[in-house]
Amino acid sequence: MRIFMENETDQSLPFPVEETVELVCGAVLEEEGCPYEAQVNLVLTDNEGIRELNRECRGIDRETDVLSFPNVDFGEEGVFDIDEDSEADYFDPETGELVLGDIMISLDKVYEQAGEYGHSVRREFAFLVAHSMLHLCGYDHMEDGERARMEQKQEGILTGLGITRD
Repeated sequence: MRIFMENETDQSLPFPVEETVELVCGAVLEEEGCPYEAQVNLVLTDNEGIRELNRECRGIDRETDVLSFPNVDFGEEGVFDIDEDSEADYFDPETGELVLGDIMISLDKVYEQAGEYGHSVRREFAFLVAHSMLHLCGYDHMEDGERARMEQKQEGILTGLGITRD
């Protein structure tokens, strides 16, 4: 797993960020049975930066906590059957890694939501990474069944890593 991370803010987080990202991303890929070495781009921004991107990409003029930009078009969530015709679109030609996509997280929202939900900043950040990684693996939450499945997976992954709401 290779993660390219950029912090566009002056903010920092009170825990080892890279270690947490690697743990969560690795756990999601293991849970999903990803057979490839993979890479993800992660951008840490603020409410202003994520609002601008949300407006440009989704036509929604407000800040949000996380945006996911999957690179792979999954036929079925979490099923990594990639046909030969699509390999050039999905794999880094230099490393052979599967390029899953991009994640953008608002650090303002991480702090705000951690306080709102009464858990640690690390727990909120890890939740957003897990949530976004599931999107990069083809999951969505537009319908109740999809939402429940994502929530169950997110909670199981974070509990398995010992990153709980306590």
